[in-house]
Amino acid sequence: MLTRQVYGYSTTAAGAAALPLILLMFFLSRWSGGLVTRYGPRAPLIIGPLIAAIGFVLFAVPGVGAGYWKAFFPAFVVLGFGMAISVAPLTTVVMSSVGQDRSGTASGINNAVARIAGVLAVAILGIVMVKLFSSSLNHSLAGGLLPPGILQYVQSNEIKLAGLDLPSGLDTDTTALIRVSISQAFVFGFRTVMLICAGLSVASAAVASLMIPVKTR
Repeated sequence: MLTRQVYGYSTTAAGAAALPLILLMFFLSRWSGGLVTRYGPRAPLIIGPLIAAIGFVLFAVPGVGAGYWKAFFPAFVVLGFGMAISVAPLTTVVMSSVGQDRSGTASGINNAVARIAGVLAVAILGIVMVKLFSSSLNHSLAGGLLPPGILQYVQSNEIKLAGLDLPSGLDTDTTALIRVSISQAFVFGFRTVMLICAGLSVASAAVASLMIPVKTR
């Protein structure tokens, strides 16, 4: 969403921007699955989320106008590496925690939990993003001396985030002011959401360190 609405990427370019993450998870999944056999589940499920947390923090760094290779590519690579270390070992742990006669049930529960968690994360973090965007934008435009009608229009369409279309007929200075405020508000919200994701990743590593026993030889 950030690459499309703020940086002006096309739908294809925005999708291609995430290829490093997808390719890393694809090519490293077999290798990372073997980490459980070699080191046990504890180490991968602690290190992986911590690396993913660094990736989320890197997403929070870029400001408006940053280039892809310096701003997003390193973040996608680090996040992809962290996810690759985490996902396959987690699946291996789930499947090996039950007998073979219940492997189908374990697989179904694992997939269902993953899907439900994804839906809840999108919904909850989406609400957080809209609230942060709205708060930042209103604060930025409060002292801009905008006509009441224009301010009301912007506030009533805040749910569109950085895709908000401005009414025609505005002078150049007013349009520029609103556009800059929208971009800054979106980046503020996006940064905060990424830091929340980083915190959740660290919490995941903490839970793994507390609940998964150390592998004994």
